[in-house]
Order: sequence, then C-alpha cells, then structure tokens
Amino acid sequence: MPQQRSDLAVQQEQTPSALPQNETLYTISEVAKRLRVDTTTVRRWISIGVLDAVILPHSGKRQAYRIRERTLDKLLQASSPSGN
Repeated sequence: MPQQRSDLAVQQEQTPSALPQNETLYTISEVAKRLRVDTTTVRRWISIGVLDAVILPHSGKRQAYRIRERTLDKLLQASSPSGN
C-alpha cells in the first residue's frame, strides 16, 4: 500500500483549475471496479491520503471525487508483483 501523504500534498491535488484539458478522470466506482475493491475502500484511501483525488463541489451527503488516470496508473504499477 502506498505511503500516507501530508495534508498540504492533498490540498495541492484538490485544485481543479490545474487540470489539463485532456486528462482522464475516473469516478470512485470506476476506480473501485478497476482495483477490484469496494467503493468504501477507495473513499477510505482518499480520506487517509493514500490515493490522490480531485475534490468536486457537491450538495449531497457524500463528497464527490475524481481520480486522475496517472494517479491510478502509479498505484497499479506500485502494487504489481514485478514492480514495473
């Protein structure tokens, strides 16, 4: 599992204006399916700083997040048995 990050690092990831126009963003459900875990696990990883996420404005009871493709790729590479 990746190391925890500081609050400052998480805040830097939360700047939607810094997103390139062509960057792919995934929902919590899409990431959970790809990693074969529950959505609660993905949300927990985001809340403790293990997984970087972009925080979106919301009005519901749950915070809306998007995960960058490059962040997901890094996580998958770090957890692969060969380390590649």
